[in-house]
Amino acid sequence: MTTPHQIIIDTDPGQDDAVAILMALGSPQEIEILGITAVAGNVPLALTEKNARIVCELANRPDIRVFSGCDAPIARPLVTAEHVHGKTGLDGPTLPDPVMPLQDQHAVDFIIDTFRNAPAGSISLCTLGPLTNVAAALERAPDIAPKIKQIVMMGGAYFEVGNITPTAEFNIYVDPEAAKIVFGAGIPLVVLPLDVTHKTLVTKERNDAFRALPGKVGIAVAEMTDFFERFDKEKYGSTGAPLHDPTVIGYLLNPDLFQGREINVEIETGSDLTLGMTVADWWRVTDRPANALFIKDIDDEGFFTLLTERLATL
Repeated sequence: MTTPHQIIIDTDPGQDDAVAILMALGSPQEIEILGITAVAGNVPLALTEKNARIVCELANRPDIRVFSGCDAPIARPLVTAEHVHGKTGLDGPTLPDPVMPLQDQHAVDFIIDTFRNAPAGSISLCTLGPLTNVAAALERAPDIAPKIKQIVMMGGAYFEVGNITPTAEFNIYVDPEAAKIVFGAGIPLVVLPLDVTHKTLVTKERNDAFRALPGKVGIAVAEMTDFFERFDKEKYGSTGAPLHDPTVIGYLLNPDLFQGREINVEIETGSDLTLGMTVADWWRVTDRPANALFIKDIDDEGFFTLLTERLATL
């Protein structure tokens, strides 16, 4: 029996964030969630912290601690994505408002305290949204950086370039200054970019498999992906919507499903043209040292089998 990964999930739910949280909650043998920290991103903070609690209650886990974090990026006005996720961020299923409380502590303080009080290398951060909370914690408490085991993040792109601008992926674009801090902090990074997530498509067959699961979770997930796939199918002409954020949890559960390489990734913060671009030195043409394991490929069949299995346990 291996000891479970201890993680903090930093998130801006979003339907795909919700599925990632559910995948983690469905994997109690391998994953222990110490807390969920909400950040503004897909929708404003008042909705992301609410949605995180809605998802915990959907999975019958009101014991999970949810913390409210930063309501705006470090240096810019907030850009949101209601055009993808709907006005609530969880459009699709009809889910009740949460009863479980928010924690009193601010998410940034929770992140700092958790790492300061834990043995070095014992806790991973899983980031599913803009990196504002994490960067704020690192700026305020640089001493926690060496204690973070790894940051596994959904963000960025190289071959797929951008989804919110021609060159930038949404999570990085919303707060590029935060991303620059995180990528420069010397913490082991695993980056799940659009290059991978655009290969994890919720086809009709895969969504039917969610819908057929016993209980209410599978139906809710199917209704979420039904909603947001309309946007992606129209935009990309694909057979289904990319399921971005659950790849982070999939990587923790089975890294053998993924392939990438250790490269240097820099974040563009100065250019109007390429703001928020993850400048990934995939071909190693610079002498900049590697700072991230940048994932490029996924066994998508293996990933969806794993995801469906975990959702079935809920």
